[in-house]
Amino acid sequence: MHLGIDLGGTKIEIIVMENDSTTLVRERCPTPQGDYQKTLDAICKLVNYTEQKLQQIGSFRPGSLGTSSLGIGIPGSISKETGLVKNANSNCLIGKPLREDLTKRLQRPIAIANDADCFTLSEACDGAGEQYNNVFGIILGTGVGGGISINRTIVNGPNAIAGEWGHNPLPWLNEHDIITPCYCGKSACIETFLSGPGISKQFERLSSETSDTTLTLRSEDIFKLSESGHPLALECVNRYIDQLARSLASVINILDPDVVIFGGGLSNIDSLYPKAHLKLQDYIFSDSVNTKLVKAQHGDSSGVRGAAWLGKPQFQDSSINKGKHT
Repeated sequence: MHLGIDLGGTKIEIIVMENDSTTLVRERCPTPQGDYQKTLDAICKLVNYTEQKLQQIGSFRPGSLGTSSLGIGIPGSISKETGLVKNANSNCLIGKPLREDLTKRLQRPIAIANDADCFTLSEACDGAGEQYNNVFGIILGTGVGGGISINRTIVNGPNAIAGEWGHNPLPWLNEHDIITPCYCGKSACIETFLSGPGISKQFERLSSETSDTTLTLRSEDIFKLSESGHPLALECVNRYIDQLARSLASVINILDPDVVIFGGGLSNIDSLYPKAHLKLQDYIFSDSVNTKLVKAQHGDSSGVRGAAWLGKPQFQDSSINKGKHT
């Protein structure tokens, strides 16, 4: 049996899957904000609670959970040079020996991968990308992540950053693009435009430029408002669609994937798909757009399912778990 944990910015979720992908248990708890030690405590408590629950339903005999695999998806990656967390938008994780600390506390081997890689692995293996060989998975939420799967295997790379499109600069900048600094230290990163907080900041800036009142709305509310014809929200959404198309075009021009699978909160906005696909034609280096844009089949479960997949035998020798520090 395989355990998977999705360590998110607001919640930590655990799932237990059998080899045939049947889900036995699924639980979640809030993520402690900005506190590394409390985050470790929450993960361990969730694992221990799950072990007790499985014993109660007869799935495991006492003490046997440690022999099962455990994979964790994190909003960053493990440096192959130091073994420490890097590139995490949950800043309290950066520079911490997460795998080492959890291995000691839980007394079992742990596979750790970027949350977007886990999302992509799940969707490529038995989700919306199952019938395709070349899959690019993206997360549009609090942050902007990405993962690449070729023939249902994650491409990790020597720097453990394959698919990190969110920290490339927005292509073909124009006078309407509102440039803001990114937590990574750069400016004009794709994440600052396409994330939920990114579109909220753009709407706030637009409202301050066009009226005496500065409006602050969540990303989903901006899209709902645009559907009613609100001019400011409509302008903001149109800019977002154009920025999304430019950002995807830069990936498609290099990777040329069969399909791009959307995850994260913004993936639930159905109008994104046809509008972005139509706009892609303005930017990709081709006479047609044959790459499909689709919503994740497993929705919010994809990340945690992919984390559980990390422990399956076919992924044990994958580069996703390799490095100088394993």
